[in-house]
Amino acid sequence: MTGFATMAGEGFTLTAKSVNHRFLDLQVRVPSGCEEIEAVLRGIVRSRVKRGHVEVTLDVERSASSVVTVRRNDALLAALIEAHREAEEVHGLLGDPDLNVLLRVPGVVVLENGPKVVELGPHLVHEAADELMTRFNVSRGLEGDALAGELSASMERLLELTEEMAGLRVGVREAQMERFRERLAGFEIPEERVMAEAAIVAEKSDVEEEIVRLRTHAKSFHAILVEGGEVGKRLDFLLQEMNRESNTMVSKVNGALGERGIRLTDVGLAMKAEIERVKEQVQNLE
Repeated sequence: MTGFATMAGEGFTLTAKSVNHRFLDLQVRVPSGCEEIEAVLRGIVRSRVKRGHVEVTLDVERSASSVVTVRRNDALLAALIEAHREAEEVHGLLGDPDLNVLLRVPGVVVLENGPKVVELGPHLVHEAADELMTRFNVSRGLEGDALAGELSASMERLLELTEEMAGLRVGVREAQMERFRERLAGFEIPEERVMAEAAIVAEKSDVEEEIVRLRTHAKSFHAILVEGGEVGKRLDFLLQEMNRESNTMVSKVNGALGERGIRLTDVGLAMKAEIERVKEQVQNLE
C-alpha cells in the first residue's frame, strides 16, 4: 500500500513514504556519520511494516556556524615523494623531499569549509521514529480500507457467478446421461450397464463439490477482511484454493453442449478473471 508521513524533531526531520510491493523492500537514507541511527530506524520500521517498498529519510539541520575540514590526499603525496627519490637516482642528486613544499602542491591538501551538522544520538530519533510509523500506518490504513472495500465487492461478484453456475448445472447431469444412452443405443449392452457408465460420465462433469468449496472460500475471505490485522498472506492462500476450484470447474463444464454449455463456460472464465484481479490487489494488502 502507498503511504506518506513526516515528523520533525529538534534539529532533524524524518520522512517515510511507500509504494506497493509484494514483500518489504526497505531503504533508509541518513547523512554520513549517522550509521548507528540508520540501524535504529531499520529496526523500528521492520517492526511496524510487513509489505511495501518503503523509503525512510533522515534530514539533519546544519548550524549557522561553519566548520573547516582538512583533507589530505595521501596517494598523491606518496606519488610525489616517489618521483622525488627517482629523480635523485637518475640525476645523482642528494636531498630529502621538503614536506612544506609538497603540501603546497595543488590537490595534496584540500580545505572544506561548510556548515556544522547538528549532532544526534539514536535516543533522540527513536521516539520521533515511533510517531512517524504511527502516522505512516494511518496513511496506509486509509488506502487499505478502500482496497478492502474493493475486495469485498469482488467477492460478492464471485458469489453471484457461483450461484449462476449452480443454477446452470441443474439438468446438465440428466442431459449428459441421456446423450450417452443415445450414443450406445445401437450396441447390445445391458441397460443397467449403460446407466452405470452414463452416471460415471455425468458425475465426472458435475461441479457441485467445487461450487460448495468456492462458496466456503469466498465467505472465509470476507471474514478475514472483517477481522483485519495482517491478512495478506492468508488471503493469498485462499485465492490459490479458489483458483484451483475455478480451474476444475472450467475443465468439467467445457464439454457441455448447447446454450447452457456455452454460458457455463463463460461463467467459469468470468470467475477465473475475477479471482486473478483479486490476486493482483491482494499483493498490495498487508
